[in-house]
Amino acid sequence: MNKPEQEFLTHLQLVRNYSPKTIESYQKDIDKFCAFIFNEGIMLEEVDALYIRNFLTEELNAGVSKRSCKRRLSALKQFYQYMVNVGYVNGNPFLMVASPKTDTKFPHSLYKEQIEEIFARNSTRTDELMIRDQAILYLLYYSGIRANELVTLDIQSISLKDRVVRVLGKGNKERIVPFTTDCQNILKEYITKDRPRLLNKIKDPSDFSPALFMNANGKRLTTRGLEYILDSIEEKTGVYVGLHPHLLRHSFATHLLENGADLRVIQELLGHESINATQVYTHISEKALQETYLTSHPRALKSKK
Repeated sequence: MNKPEQEFLTHLQLVRNYSPKTIESYQKDIDKFCAFIFNEGIMLEEVDALYIRNFLTEELNAGVSKRSCKRRLSALKQFYQYMVNVGYVNGNPFLMVASPKTDTKFPHSLYKEQIEEIFARNSTRTDELMIRDQAILYLLYYSGIRANELVTLDIQSISLKDRVVRVLGKGNKERIVPFTTDCQNILKEYITKDRPRLLNKIKDPSDFSPALFMNANGKRLTTRGLEYILDSIEEKTGVYVGLHPHLLRHSFATHLLENGADLRVIQELLGHESINATQVYTHISEKALQETYLTSHPRALKSKK
């Protein structure tokens, strides 16, 4: 790793408060580009728009998606802008190169009936982890929080009385998200019954964790462990919908929008820094559009008689 890259990554961590996962992605993007220019026999300060376009062409020809290329160019543009600011290079050549256009990828969401069916079937389970799993399902759907946000929650993050969860999101930005009384009830049951039982499985006191959600051994849940739990819920309930934390997050946002919630409110609840990230949810499901059409268009109403 060269000196400018190391300093830039440190800047992202200490000044920009980027997450370790995001910093790792930036490092991979920069390393990939540095390997390319090394093969070309040039230095960082010698890069121009032509070399960048050649790099982009090589990536696309290797099967890298336009979306990944766009993200990579964005990371490299920030890297070069940092080097300009600290005096390592005289200009940012990435400002002269346009990112490849990508098709808008609309998030998939579940219908409300599917959500209700998952909740209902999961509640009929008789194994000892049912309540914990139900609490996870409810909190993911009724708050719309990310997988990493859920597994990093501590017991102090939840206020059952006020029905809110204090979430530490991207860039270490904190936000308060409310949840429903149904979610409150299942969380209370989990916290008073299941969580103490899981804590009792910890043999070494030094392993004690303030985590809200734990695995079967009483240790803090990981994102991989969360995905495993959702996969097992599908197997145990027989409802196969590709259950994933982001699927429940997308469903949360879509259902709020369909019921008239303001886009700015949804942005705040989701923890999106830009409204552009939230506007993708204006792509209402085909079913919702059809239902609105059939209940609103005068000719459609007439044809139903």
